[in-house]
Amino acid sequence: MSVSQLADRPAAALADPEHRPGRAALRKARSRKGGLLARYLGYVGYFVGAGLISGAVVHHPLDPARYTRIAVYGVLVFLAATALNEFLLARRKPTPAQVASIMGASLLLSFGIGMLSGGLQHFEDFPGRAALLIPTGIVLSFIAYVIKDEDSSWRRVFGLAGLTVLVTTLIAFAGLRYVASTLAEEPGSGGHSHGSESSTDNEPHQEEPTVHRTPSQATTTPAATRSPSSDSAHNDGHNH
Repeated sequence: MSVSQLADRPAAALADPEHRPGRAALRKARSRKGGLLARYLGYVGYFVGAGLISGAVVHHPLDPARYTRIAVYGVLVFLAATALNEFLLARRKPTPAQVASIMGASLLLSFGIGMLSGGLQHFEDFPGRAALLIPTGIVLSFIAYVIKDEDSSWRRVFGLAGLTVLVTTLIAFAGLRYVASTLAEEPGSGGHSHGSESSTDNEPHQEEPTVHRTPSQATTTPAATRSPSSDSAHNDGHNH
């Protein structure tokens, strides 16, 4: 057998109908990837969960009880999407240790993304808080992604990529703190509020009109304002 025949053998094998995968095998391979609706739910779940967490992290000081519940809902949605994408739709079933690592990293990743996106969105509303949330979100999301990534080792956190993220975070923190201080000095900056204010607070205060009276008007009561009963009582008491 010549070299050219050996080189042409794989192409001939693929051209042979007996070596082609059947339709049943193709359908089975596609079914392993999950249906369209399942993939859609897993994809949207990441963003919905991260969005709920970002809003809860930023607005937490306004109503701690309410936004704590929203953060818990966001975590549950994000973890449900992780379970759907990483376990149910995955081709390979992870070990229990991998399950714990993936879920823990996904939880950290959700909070990291929430801090980053929420701080960017509401920076003008909460300058000081956002200046701290954004750098923290960068570091937390990077560490969580490295742990979650199958093609990377956790040691890469301390490598060149980790050093780049750390330097970027420090520069971002210093710059955002400076911008936050300038916004705090401006009058009327910040003050983000979702509460409903009463209409009396928004309306200008109206003072009652002041009536200027002459000395004679101030000491003398008009006759029209006197009641008939008082006049009759006065006359009755002085009849002779």
